[in-house]
Order: sequence, then C-alpha cells, then structure tokens
Amino acid sequence: MALIRVTYRKSGIGYNQDQKDTIRKLGLRRLNQTVAHEDSPALRGMIDKVRHLVAVREGESS
Repeated sequence: MALIRVTYRKSGIGYNQDQKDTIRKLGLRRLNQTVAHEDSPALRGMIDKVRHLVAVREGESS
C-alpha cells in the first residue's frame, strides 16, 4: 500500500480549533514532526483541511 508522509510545518496558533484537532488526529505534536500513514480517502480529507499547515510527500510502498 502507498504511504503518505505528513510533516507539520506551520503552527496552528490563530486557526480554528477544528483545524488544531485535525493536526492532533493526524498524530502531529511538534513542528517539523513527520508521520507516515497509509493512503485513504479519509486521510486525504484531513490533509486537505489543514493543507496550509502541513507538507505532504508520497512515500514508497511497504
């Protein structure tokens, strides 16, 4: 399956609470932290919601 690597690039301070909650649900706690998730439509929706706060890289299959 394809992996998506999400990196927390910009602070959520000053943004809506639901966007901060989405960052937490993605597993991101600190700036510049990177997490890997399996690609899914739900994950893509979460990333789209906070696309201005994160950087996304498509990873290799595992």
